[in-house]
Amino acid sequence: MVTTLWISLVLLAIASILPKAYNFRFLFGGFGWIFLSVYWFLQPSLYIELQDYFNVLLVVVAAIVSLFIAYIMFQAGNGKESSQRNGIILISLSRAASVSGLIYFLFADVELFNSGIISLVTNQSIWVVERFGYPVSQVAWNQLAVNGLAVEIILACTAIESIALFTGIISSATGAPFVQKFRAFLISVPVVYILNLLRVSFTASAYGFGWFGTPEESFHISEHFITKAGSLLALLLISYVVLKTLPEVSEMIDGVLRR
Repeated sequence: MVTTLWISLVLLAIASILPKAYNFRFLFGGFGWIFLSVYWFLQPSLYIELQDYFNVLLVVVAAIVSLFIAYIMFQAGNGKESSQRNGIILISLSRAASVSGLIYFLFADVELFNSGIISLVTNQSIWVVERFGYPVSQVAWNQLAVNGLAVEIILACTAIESIALFTGIISSATGAPFVQKFRAFLISVPVVYILNLLRVSFTASAYGFGWFGTPEESFHISEHFITKAGSLLALLLISYVVLKTLPEVSEMIDGVLRR
């Protein structure tokens, strides 16, 4: 299953970096989306075991959409001008998917990177909590304790999903000057990372001091309501600024939706 995913990401990356003169880049892209579709089709059984039927629906839709994109990519490889216009837009989408996927799964599947980013977020969250004057200590490489109550940091606590997504989107802005891309990067990735440190620190502190009831209730309210709402608002604002900074991304999204 993981092998299928990596094959897909590599093929999409090749398609996105091949020069425009090489028409067979659409074939790489098409096969990349087919392998990605296979990967999504292998996911439903995992979610059925967890009785998570919403995600079952999502991965099935993702698989069908991937097949549709693959079909358009293969059509673009036939040399027709109209098909190639569609294919060029999807090459940008392939670049976004490959960059986002390679970054995320590098941290998800490679132990060195996985433990490295979790450890980094743990240490820096401790530093943030200390700045607010709360009693905090490190009880394990991936755990911090506020007021004696420990919280474990996992990959989902590192914001790597959002970081990978924004990086992929920025990379897809074909034709945008480097300065613009760098500006979009600075107003998205570092900001997301810093806000995530504040989120983790707030949740750990709320849990340690029982700000909203019992420690368990405080963790639930802070993690699933307060910080979720704050994260959603922040991501919407950051996305808006990125799209204003890189209108090429807006054009790509509009082109994909019109296909």
